[in-house]
Amino acid sequence: MSTPSRRAAVLWLTGLPAAGKTTIASRVHRILAERGVAAEFLDGDLVRALAPTGFTRADRDAHVLRVGFLASRLERHGVSSICALVSPYADARLRVREMCRRFVEVHVATPLDVCERRDPKGLYARARRGELERFTGVSDPYEPPERPDLRIDTSRVSEEEAVAQVLGAWEGASGGASA
Repeated sequence: MSTPSRRAAVLWLTGLPAAGKTTIASRVHRILAERGVAAEFLDGDLVRALAPTGFTRADRDAHVLRVGFLASRLERHGVSSICALVSPYADARLRVREMCRRFVEVHVATPLDVCERRDPKGLYARARRGELERFTGVSDPYEPPERPDLRIDTSRVSEEEAVAQVLGAWEGASGGASA
């Protein structure tokens, strides 16, 4: 019996800074690559370094839409995208969903206090001291998805379980079993 063919999908991991988005997304990407799946990892910080923008709402929306457009183009060419971005505003995420054929919104719903304790770059501490303006979760809002395709609280599940859940969501969206 033949395996069903896979279609590309866009996995969009959204959540507060230090929620675990990049950790999960990079592992998912590595596993898909090991399975021979055409996939790209689009990290918000890395794309921002390539095309710097500010942190106003308009800047953030433009950044989200830029990454979303790239992911949608990759998807149409048979490449799945694993995107890890704070993407704090619901309307920008909805616009990206509308660009894509198969879009899976993953809310990495780690509580703020856990994200602050992790704070690998010291950004929350700097924002609390007033050194960073418009920092999501402190001085700028985060609009959690009301009905994400998948919600993961990394304070309650292991990294391995979170990765397995995201891979399962990709498999469901791409129409094929894992290789």
